[in-house]
Amino acid sequence: MIEQIDSLKGKKYPAKKHCQTVYKHLLTKKSGDKYSFFVSGEADVLYQYSDQARPFRQNRYFFYLTGCDIPGSHVIYDGPSDKLTLYLPDIDYDDVMWSGMPLSIEQALSEYDIDDCKYASELPSVLSGSDHEIHSLDINSTNEQFKTLVKASDKDFFYALDEARLIKDEYELELMRHASKLTDNCHFAVMSALPIENKETHIHAEFMYHALRQGSKYQSYDPICCSGPNCSTLHYVKNDDDLSEKRSVLIDAGCEWSLYASDVTRCFPINGDWSKEHLQIYNIVLKMQQETMAMIKPGTQWEDCHLTAHKVLIEEFLKLGIFKSDYSAEEIFQSKVSGRFFPHGLGHLLGMDTHDVGGYPNYEDKDELLRYLRLRRKLQPGMVLTDEPGVYFSPFLLEDVLNNPEKMKFIDKAVLDKYWYIGGVRIEDDLLVTEDGYENFTKITSDPEEISKIVKAGLAKGVKGFHNVV
Repeated sequence: MIEQIDSLKGKKYPAKKHCQTVYKHLLTKKSGDKYSFFVSGEADVLYQYSDQARPFRQNRYFFYLTGCDIPGSHVIYDGPSDKLTLYLPDIDYDDVMWSGMPLSIEQALSEYDIDDCKYASELPSVLSGSDHEIHSLDINSTNEQFKTLVKASDKDFFYALDEARLIKDEYELELMRHASKLTDNCHFAVMSALPIENKETHIHAEFMYHALRQGSKYQSYDPICCSGPNCSTLHYVKNDDDLSEKRSVLIDAGCEWSLYASDVTRCFPINGDWSKEHLQIYNIVLKMQQETMAMIKPGTQWEDCHLTAHKVLIEEFLKLGIFKSDYSAEEIFQSKVSGRFFPHGLGHLLGMDTHDVGGYPNYEDKDELLRYLRLRRKLQPGMVLTDEPGVYFSPFLLEDVLNNPEKMKFIDKAVLDKYWYIGGVRIEDDLLVTEDGYENFTKITSDPEEISKIVKAGLAKGVKGFHNVV
């Protein structure tokens, strides 16, 4: 069920339009014009040897085609007749005493943007009676019983789904704006609550507390809450270290709203005062983000933005002396050594998945600066993406560099050693590509002076200014 927000009251999730868009993309790959597609949603699954169900997370493709979050449901879109039919699970009357009556067919027709609604028991006769090809996703436990009646794993169908999901409509954008608003509030709360935070776990708890208070029961991904050298691990999710004797915090966390994601990273000094080195690196990352954001508009190749971020890093490292001035910026760029300080891509598509579909990454790319870039195409209006440059001082990433004279010749080890304690800095905002530029969904400040003020204001309140924690 779509959780309502004011801007979408009285509107239905545009499932029918989504199906039509998928069908349009599918026809660009097929010679005929008569196709249907059938997709099963996720089912409730119990933990092994237990009567407790795993947390339910709906199949994203199914949700895109229906807006329905009911376990055990299915959908058929018949292309020639432009008819969308939702199939609800048959009523399990033994379960009614525990869970109450499920959504009725009449209620489903009122709630969802569909043409018809039936029960799943009718599916075998409907699928077997079709006179044209029916496409489906990969065969798994949710659709295995229908595998002889559909064409599964068709690459053209996946292409059509991914291209449709690539461009967000206004309904989807409103869900994402709302998710971003909640995320802003959570990040502000974390920055403000340092009097009661002495472990990374407390940062995690503070974010989750405010997310749940605002109605976001699920996060887009496991929050990354790290401090000091731990910030050099890109997807650090242990979140259990002490903050004592650390100077820096990095939190990468995003609320979800009706399956649509946000993805935001902020860094701040634990005592509110930026150390010299921490601020230097922070300002480099901020410049990387600002210069690449200025490039965002339709037609821009995302690889160009990503490589621009590397060039900014190199120029700034030359100024700090981390890279030796004996070498030109171009020589250092060609050496690829900057990839050990900025190992991930500049950003990725964002939607129902944090790393959303349609980016066409190439993890086999021989160019190590591009290998982990998850978006490899020109920007189009309606895309939502993250801009998240980072600089890291990782013993793991730099181990072979430190022992490789051909790489190490570019680096001044004495200067580098001043920065290990920072771990890493990343700044991440969520952006919509518009007709002439971009809209930034992320409103929580990334200005270092403003961040310092927020942290210090929280510290000034003391423990009594915040809710109690166990």
